[in-house]
This record gives sequence, structure tokens and C-alpha cells, in this order.
Amino acid sequence: MANRPDPRDPADVTLNPLFARPGEARSLPRFRIGEQPMLPETAYQIVHDEAMLDGNARLNLATFVGTWMDDEARRLYAEAFDKNMIDKDEYPQTAAIEERCWRMVADLWHAPDPETTIGCSTIGSSEACMLGGLALKRRWQESRRAQGKPVERPNLVMSSAVQVVWEKFCDYWDVEPRYVPITEEHRTLDGHGLREHVDENTIGVVSILGVTYTGMYEPVAQVSAALDEIQKETGLDIRIHVDGASGAMVAPFLQPELAWDFRVPRVASINTSGHKYGLVYPGLGWVVWRERSLLPESLVFTVSYFGGAMPTFALNFSRPGAQVLLQYFQFLRLGREGYREVQQASQDVAKFLAAGIGRLDAFELWNDASDISVFAWRQTPGHSRNWTLYDLSDRLRQKGWLVPAYPMPDDLADMTVQRIVVRNGLSRDMARSLLDDIEESVRYFDKLTEPLPDAPRSSYHH
Repeated sequence: MANRPDPRDPADVTLNPLFARPGEARSLPRFRIGEQPMLPETAYQIVHDEAMLDGNARLNLATFVGTWMDDEARRLYAEAFDKNMIDKDEYPQTAAIEERCWRMVADLWHAPDPETTIGCSTIGSSEACMLGGLALKRRWQESRRAQGKPVERPNLVMSSAVQVVWEKFCDYWDVEPRYVPITEEHRTLDGHGLREHVDENTIGVVSILGVTYTGMYEPVAQVSAALDEIQKETGLDIRIHVDGASGAMVAPFLQPELAWDFRVPRVASINTSGHKYGLVYPGLGWVVWRERSLLPESLVFTVSYFGGAMPTFALNFSRPGAQVLLQYFQFLRLGREGYREVQQASQDVAKFLAAGIGRLDAFELWNDASDISVFAWRQTPGHSRNWTLYDLSDRLRQKGWLVPAYPMPDDLADMTVQRIVVRNGLSRDMARSLLDDIEESVRYFDKLTEPLPDAPRSSYHH
């Protein structure tokens, strides 16, 4: 049955008479391409007016993705809009800068020898995760075939709090996901219960440096130690992929002594989002392998393109090169000390907010932003039956703030939390205003004499 047209969403886009130029149509089809061209100024005004209805990115405390860069970076971005990252024959200098960047990242993550490692840029962490997972699967398959063993039932072990990209990876590439539930006692994948989830078909274990639900680091060295014990008992040699979408660009600067990266021998590969705490506009990720042998040659293709032969192992082909240049700009612009200062400033604001929220009787902190500048809290059990964290999220949205509320995974699915992500650009003064709005909202809710109506809620996707 065809969907009925929504009377609130008319079929045509109408133009204000002041915007339409002489001879141009005053009404345009919404869901098909119009018959005639229009002046660029008119097209700009239409798109501009629709886009201005989006939220204020500075007040969006749900997303990890960067929303601010220097004016010089914006100018550089505009100059590089047309660069195609895959066209290394046309843009050899951009290709050279890409290699410099992933080698810098490999050095940042203590690769044993950045000159003999391998890596690449990607559209974001999702593509980088796919590549890391594919390398684990292919190495497992090649090892099993060499031993004359079947390769039909690979599995990947991870926390129940993984980001949805890992569910997608397992679904897309026919890998069984095995989730280790998080609990009140074990709030991250910490090695507890790992033995019950791994076997000879396990292609690897995913450790998250900055769990999306809460921002907490999973203790990679502790997970590695558990796998050491499993190898002693069973002979299974299982590698780790670190999903460092956020934390891999924070820990090197705020927790430099923490061993989570290639200092842990079992870590085969690491990914991060350049467009999160790498401080670049959306559309950039990085993935690096400890050494070339951990990226199977069967995943690397040599293609003839624009007059040259080049190896490629990314999932996407043509893609923008501008963000790679922006990452190099940030590495030059900030250096290690600059990154440390920026990440420390964000963490200081996050801890300020966490302390303020933790002081309210209505809430209990789940974590306090001691890892990345992200923290979550729940409503104190028994505090009130008249309102929930969803109500608080809705009220804050009315004030412009996006502070999501959502259920925790699996064994904790009956627990609702709220989370704040502090990114570069949220000042202490803005945080103080947010805290004032939260306190005012709690006072308002606590005066209610009966429960608020239960309205349909839009789900929040990590």
C-alpha cells in the first residue's frame, strides 16, 4: 500500500516572492528534480533557509564529532574541496601528506617501528573498524586453511556496549558477534568472563578506548593479560583490535603512561576518528596496524588509475582529501603540547559538569570524565516517580541543549542514563549555564505532584 501524502509536508517547495527572481517559478517539486534551472542565488536561499532549522552545533552535547576549526583551517578546507584522496597521480602531495599523518599516528601509538608499519586514512572510524575487523578475519582464515581446518564459523568477542559499527561488521561480513555483558561490577570489558566467550573460531577481541555509552576506557592491558592466561590453558593466540574512535586521540596526551596501544603486544591494530578528538571536521578516520604482516596481502589491491599503479585497501574509492590536509594542519598547528592543552581544557569542563551534577540529590554519576571528557549519570533510585531522565532531556532540548537519555545495553537495559560529551568549544561559562538549566529543571520537576504524561520517545542512536 502506497504511503499517503503527509498534509504537513506539501509536495512543493514554495518561494517567498522577495527571493524569486523575475521569470522563476514560485513553486518547486519537493521529491523530484524540477524541469527548469534557477539562478544560483535562489537555489542558495532555499537550501540556506532549510539548513538553518538544524540545531546549534555548539549546544549539541550528544555527538563526539568536531564542529569547530580555526579560520585558517576553514580557508584550507575551501581550497581543497576538489581534491580526490584516491587520485594519487593527480594529487601526489596530498597522498604524501596522508602517509605522513598515519606515520605520525603510528608513532603516537608507540608502533615498534613506524617505518615498517602500515596504515591509511578512511572516511571515519566506521570504515576503519571494518578494515581492522576484516584483517583479523582474513588472517584467521589464512591460518586455519594452512592447518587444514574449516573457516565457516568465525566469531568476534566484544563488550555489549560496543558502538553499532561492530554489529554492522559482524552482519556484513558473516562473523558471529559474541558479547560480554557489562554489569554494575564490571562496567567495561575488563577480561572478566572472557574465557567463556573465546574459542578456536575467535578472530579477535575488540577493546574500546572510550565506550560510546559512557566514555570509559576498557583496560586493554588487563584484557591482554586475560588472553595470555587463556593461551597458556588452550594454546589460542588471540589478537586485539583497539577501537579508539575517541580515546586514541586523548590518552596519548592526558594519560601518556597508560598502556593501551602498541605497547601491549597483543594489539594488532588501532583505529581512531580524526573528526572527533583529532579535532578535524567530519569525514576522517585512521587505522594503523602494528606491522605490515598483520594486514594480509590478500586485502591489498593494486589498481591502475589515472595513469598510475597504486595499492589500495580502503573500502571507499573516490573520497575527499581535504580532511587529510586539515589533520596535517592540526598536527602542525597544535603539536603534542597543543593537543594536550585542548584535551585537558575539555576534560576540565567535563569534570566541572560531572561534579555539579553529582552534587544533586536527583542523580548518581556512572563515571566522572576521568578518561575522555565524557560522563554519564542515572537518576537516584527512588528519587521521584513523577519524572525521568527522558523528561529532563526534553526540557533541556527546549532550551537548546542536546543531552541524550537512553537505556544501557543487555544486562543493564532496565537502567536509563544521560550522557554529556564535552568537545573543544564548550567553555566553562557555557557549562555553567547548562548546569544552571539542569538545576532549574530538577527544581521544576521535583515540584510535580503527579507523573508527567508518558509520551512516545525517539530512540537515541550512538
